[in-house]
Amino acid sequence: MTGVDGPTTVTGRRPGRIPVVLRDRSFRRYWTAQSLSYVGDQVTMVALPLTAVLALDASAVDMGLLWTLESLPLLLFSLHAGAWVDRRGRRRRIMISTDLARAVLLGSVPVAYLVGALTLPYVYAVAFLVGALAVLFNVSSYSLFPAMVPREHFVAGTSLTRGSFSFALVAGPGVGGVLVQIVSAPVTILLDALSFVVSAVLLRSVDVTEPEGDPTEARGYVWEGLRFVRRTPALLAKFVAGAGLNFFYSVYFTLLFLFAARELGLSAGMIGLVISVGAVGALVGSAVTTWTSGRIGLGATFIVGSFLYPAALVLTPLATGDRWLVVTMLLVGEFVSAVGLMLCDISGTSIQQALTPDVLRSRVQGAHLAVNYGARPLGSLVAGGMGTWLGLRPTMWIAVVGGAASVLFLFWSPIPRMRELPVPPDDHRRPVPEEAS
Repeated sequence: MTGVDGPTTVTGRRPGRIPVVLRDRSFRRYWTAQSLSYVGDQVTMVALPLTAVLALDASAVDMGLLWTLESLPLLLFSLHAGAWVDRRGRRRRIMISTDLARAVLLGSVPVAYLVGALTLPYVYAVAFLVGALAVLFNVSSYSLFPAMVPREHFVAGTSLTRGSFSFALVAGPGVGGVLVQIVSAPVTILLDALSFVVSAVLLRSVDVTEPEGDPTEARGYVWEGLRFVRRTPALLAKFVAGAGLNFFYSVYFTLLFLFAARELGLSAGMIGLVISVGAVGALVGSAVTTWTSGRIGLGATFIVGSFLYPAALVLTPLATGDRWLVVTMLLVGEFVSAVGLMLCDISGTSIQQALTPDVLRSRVQGAHLAVNYGARPLGSLVAGGMGTWLGLRPTMWIAVVGGAASVLFLFWSPIPRMRELPVPPDDHRRPVPEEAS
């Protein structure tokens, strides 16, 4: 296989060289803009609540409502956002618009604070609207990716895009916390708003020929992404396993801080150190995924990652004894888990990209967000009851074992046999929505 500068591997990387996709200026700007938006999302999730606490004296009930409103758009709008983007097209323009709209919304918070007009309802409204715009950005970015990256370079490109997403997910809250400590919460929100402006400017300079929108108005259009997943065994297994992984990980993470403090006697600083090492594991995982998939196959990489991600966390309920031994066990578990997450996320996203026709990309991604992220609040709710009824350590064991067992769904699918990127079935290239009965 030949790339723009000579022979490359099927994953788009020559041994010892940077990925081919990074040699393209438009992709570099797209990736940088996407990364800035992802980091901005995570900083917002820290800076807005801290603004509510420090500037408005928010209570525990107020904070619970704020966290709910920040994540609620994922459940409410993911399917409809995917359908709207697929119908409309113009994905780059949508991404630019959502970046600028988030910059305006977030920029209004420090302004309202300075003039003494900031209230909790206003912060609630900003959190909800920013979350909704983030959903639109996500489904648009996902469906723009294949127009930016040749099919043979999907894994290398996904290693970069999903690597920056996962790194932002892990490191973003820490960046937000440090900025709040240094420059205050309102100023952090202002800097966050400026990052979205920079992202919009970068996207404005991207040169890409996008697939046309689908003007179909047939009944069931919104649900066609889910129906496509149901008809595609590999994607169905991926979604079911992903929902299980997210559910049990939410159970684990909801109780992690309480377990580490009460059962293991760790300080806040030690707990922060344990969590932050996940960012290093995420970087390592994103760096080795392309190499791993080239050696053992794309499907096997996905399965290995899906198992390592929860299974490595067994060191948490196992932890006991000397404090530094406990900390070491947790550090190793978080690091290996983050590596597994990247193996799973990058290879799984590449499989989903390869199997999904252009006309359905945003709707399938919307279904992915609804199913996977929809399992998280449910897991958090269950965690509270289980932790009270069974105890913290037994619940952590259930979370780890349940998450590892989720990988079993993948073995009854074509995924274990996938060496390289799969090809979407011909009859799915332009699906016709089912008529409502």
